[in-house]
Amino acid sequence: MDLFKVMAKEGHEQLVVSTDPETGLRAIIAIHSTLLGPSLGGCRFWFYKTFDEAAADALRLSRAMTYKAAICGLNLGGGKAVISARPEEKTPALLRAFGRAVDSLAGLYFTAEDVGMTLSDLDVIREVTRYATGIPEDRGGSGDPSVMTARGVLHGMRRCLIEVFGSDSFRGRTVAVQGLGKVGRHLVELLHREEADLIVSDLDASRVRDVTSKMEAKVLPPSRIPAAACDIFAPCAMGGVLNSVVIPKLRCRIVAGSANNQLAMAEGARRLQKRGILYAPDYVINAGGLINIACEMEGYRKDRAEERVAGITENLARVFARAKEEKITPLEAADRLAEERLAKARADRSPV
Repeated sequence: MDLFKVMAKEGHEQLVVSTDPETGLRAIIAIHSTLLGPSLGGCRFWFYKTFDEAAADALRLSRAMTYKAAICGLNLGGGKAVISARPEEKTPALLRAFGRAVDSLAGLYFTAEDVGMTLSDLDVIREVTRYATGIPEDRGGSGDPSVMTARGVLHGMRRCLIEVFGSDSFRGRTVAVQGLGKVGRHLVELLHREEADLIVSDLDASRVRDVTSKMEAKVLPPSRIPAAACDIFAPCAMGGVLNSVVIPKLRCRIVAGSANNQLAMAEGARRLQKRGILYAPDYVINAGGLINIACEMEGYRKDRAEERVAGITENLARVFARAKEEKITPLEAADRLAEERLAKARADRSPV
């Protein structure tokens, strides 16, 4: 991978590589944009087979964070970090080494929780840097961002139901949730309260057992759930699930989930549209966690955070209206709305 070419094409500002021989740290911090404010994005703890794989993930995710913040009206830029390691390699010393790498950027990048990380991990990182967000609620912070991410997805699903069926009721609607991690687990609880019919799947059988012990849900193997007959397919695991093999197999009217980078390729949005499937752009519908953390940075108030997360409904309404008006996909519409805000910020920053 030609990093200079990739970064220039997508408009990335920085890619920081950090290692620490004593702890075995191998981290990459990608800063896509600081046009609207300091970059913010979670740290993903995941084992990557190659440097290129880790760098590509960080670059993709950081760009999505920029667009997510822009379309939500937040004064934040997009960043993302990845630590390439196996779960058993996570130690307080390694986390502190990562924290020192974050601190060296002097506020250009704020880190937060992501896949493979916990609030307690953030507490360790916070020992060596103040540029770590996601303080527990009992200490005046915003707490686990996955709760608000799930609520935001639920709000977004309501807007999708209105677009397709003319009603935002989940009663009698079937939702297939792929992935029962933090966000997926919260989401199925919310959908259960809304009386949706549930289909669930996860690679971890214990997660599936936990859900089905508390609520009624049909279970499918991970390989089969994308083809489940349902009203909404909700990808809530890792990205890239919507590829050229899966999209033709979908039997849903709506794709709306919390996973990042759901489309393996951008052209997948057109394939979904041609099949009559409404796609809620992932970085619009899954913005609840980012909004929640942004509220913490301002001085956290849960009621204000919940009100802003509910605004995801209106954000999607703008996206769908723009898509209809310009006869483009919802993804293209979301990108244009985000890029218009970024272009204005760029123009305001330029000298006269």
